[in-house]
Amino acid sequence: MNMKLERRSFLAGGAAAVVGACWSTRAVGAVPDDLEIIDCHTHFYDPTRPEGVPWPAKGTPLYRTVLPQHLRAQKAYRRLTGTVVVEASPRIEDNAWLLDLAKSDPFVVGVVGSLNPADPEFASQVKRFAADGLFRGIRVSVESVVELLDRQRTADLKPLVDHDLALDVNGGPKSPAIVADLARQLPELRIVLNHIGNVRITADEPPPAWRAGMRAAGEQTNVFCKISALLECAADPGKQAPIDLEIYRPYLDVVWNALGAERVIYGSNWPVSERAGDYETLQRIALEHASERGLSALESFCAGNARRAYKWVDRLDRATR
Repeated sequence: MNMKLERRSFLAGGAAAVVGACWSTRAVGAVPDDLEIIDCHTHFYDPTRPEGVPWPAKGTPLYRTVLPQHLRAQKAYRRLTGTVVVEASPRIEDNAWLLDLAKSDPFVVGVVGSLNPADPEFASQVKRFAADGLFRGIRVSVESVVELLDRQRTADLKPLVDHDLALDVNGGPKSPAIVADLARQLPELRIVLNHIGNVRITADEPPPAWRAGMRAAGEQTNVFCKISALLECAADPGKQAPIDLEIYRPYLDVVWNALGAERVIYGSNWPVSERAGDYETLQRIALEHASERGLSALESFCAGNARRAYKWVDRLDRATR
């Protein structure tokens, strides 16, 4: 037996273990306990209201009362200090209901409503809801954006610019490229791509078309992207999503490299995310990955970038609830 070789191998292995332990400690320490964390994609609703809710469907696990206090009760990797809630109902007056809910709870720092740009009353609807400072934008489907582009009606979104509001866009893996096209035509409109384009996350390399679309979106400085619905993108039907960051890393790297540290935003898609995993896991994956880019990037990801995109309202006592 070569004792020198064996000793060298032992020392090398020991050093590697020490380095690994140190890295593990640094990685955990890189996510401070006192971060400002605004979850920029949640949904609140109450099926017990007299008018009920159009979504989610009765008989599903999501069909229950979901309010800010229920989000605060979730076990989290790091404590939330606020949320921007997204209205999922197409009913106009449900925007008012959500704003009333927000007024009663300072934990809600912004509301992204649901209005249809093709509605002849769109401009007046925007004006009505924008009068409430908590109304920070609207969400539309990527199909709505395609229709506006095809009809050369992107100017219909101008009321959002006039009232300093953002536009959320939700759609599939083609949506980053479509958002890039819209952003070129309306450079003064802040656009937030939802759910990293709902790309399917697998052990394979990210799809080339989605990567190219994300790069194109990143070239437009008025485009932001939410790291949201991450677990849902990785979960097989009826199963829980993987919990290892390495599964998600190639996809997250594409988003971060395309948009940079100033235009990537933290969100969860809770409670829809429960179908694929718990809140603590989805938050840990997103924050640990962001922390690798440094404390400044992590802080921007957790709150600062959302402030630029939505101009959310810093409400008194919101973090003490």
